[in-house]
Amino acid sequence: MSLAIRLMGMTLSIQIITSFLFAAPVSSSPPSGFTIDLFKRRLNSSSSRIYNTQLGSPYADTLFDTSVYLMKLQIGTPPVEIEAILDTGSEVIWTDCLPCHNCFKQSGPAFNPLDSSTYEEKICDGSPCQYEIDYTDQSYTRGTYATETVTIQSTSGYSYVMPKTTIGCSHNASVTFQTSASGIVGLNWGPWSLVSQMGDDMLGLMSYCFSGEGTSKLNFGGNAIVSGDGTISANMFKKEEDPNQYYLNLDAISVGKTRIETLGTPFHASNGNMIIDSGTTYTFLRKTYYNKVRKAVENIVKADQEDSGDNWLCYKTNNMDIFPVITMHFQGGADLVLDKYNTYMISGETICLMILCDSRTPVFGNRAQNNFWVGYDPSSLLVSFKPTKCSALWS
Repeated sequence: MSLAIRLMGMTLSIQIITSFLFAAPVSSSPPSGFTIDLFKRRLNSSSSRIYNTQLGSPYADTLFDTSVYLMKLQIGTPPVEIEAILDTGSEVIWTDCLPCHNCFKQSGPAFNPLDSSTYEEKICDGSPCQYEIDYTDQSYTRGTYATETVTIQSTSGYSYVMPKTTIGCSHNASVTFQTSASGIVGLNWGPWSLVSQMGDDMLGLMSYCFSGEGTSKLNFGGNAIVSGDGTISANMFKKEEDPNQYYLNLDAISVGKTRIETLGTPFHASNGNMIIDSGTTYTFLRKTYYNKVRKAVENIVKADQEDSGDNWLCYKTNNMDIFPVITMHFQGGADLVLDKYNTYMISGETICLMILCDSRTPVFGNRAQNNFWVGYDPSSLLVSFKPTKCSALWS
């Protein structure tokens, strides 16, 4: 997943908070010496549970929280509602638990395993299975793996109950960004993600529609299929060296009428060069390609620039009309014409480009996905986008 980072130019007058939550591939060694590789280990196929699709399609309510999106779910018996970061860039489901030796401030109390009749620690070589997860922004969680009942809503009107779901019970966690969440829900291709633990009948199908206003929904299964007029699809890739992430292939970016190809740059690829990640706020590009996109914006915008550092392109203006429309061209024929809210941030008398430079794996972040209905279909290797007002989908 991507963890939140607070980024602020030394002379920039606005505070920019973003999440960048890729989990670094670390291993954890409990006292017994058992090693858990968070990215490579696969669960035995017998652990997959099959659910009756006649019970409806599961879903969760989502809401915007500063720079990330939270989903509501319940854990334990009796069920306790928590709000956790919705993250397609990571695998593990975890929440703060008591006793909490070092936990970050959250909107509700930490989960108490002693109050749940279905909580059961996982045992590795005679000792509780410990885990460590580190994120790229120095956020982290340390705790114990367990099985627990996880409950979300269903279109049937009944609860969608997932017994013996593997979760992380965190006793030591820190985040470097502002959030009211109690943890993270991993949704990538990994075997311990929420969508993977739902079982084969869901086919990995999920969709969401992000908006900075009000609540929305995260759908799974049959109700997650994105369709209708205006729907476009991009090819999805699964890379051997990073098998749990959802990769897209960015072919070009258009700034106004200027199309900037990735061809001829180190960023160019044909089998996936960018991760789509709901847990990262902004879109990140490799430096050589970022510089081309930045230069194209500079050629169009006629306003004084803020002295905001190499990674930020900011202008002393509040006139959004002078900024060009940006279109992202993905392999498969998906030409995403982004709303200006998706690509620029205005604060007082300053407007900044929210496409940034980073040396790590490029990311298509959640802000650029705003007001698209985004659907993941791993069996067809497609990510679909439908431009829409999110509120119209659920009214």
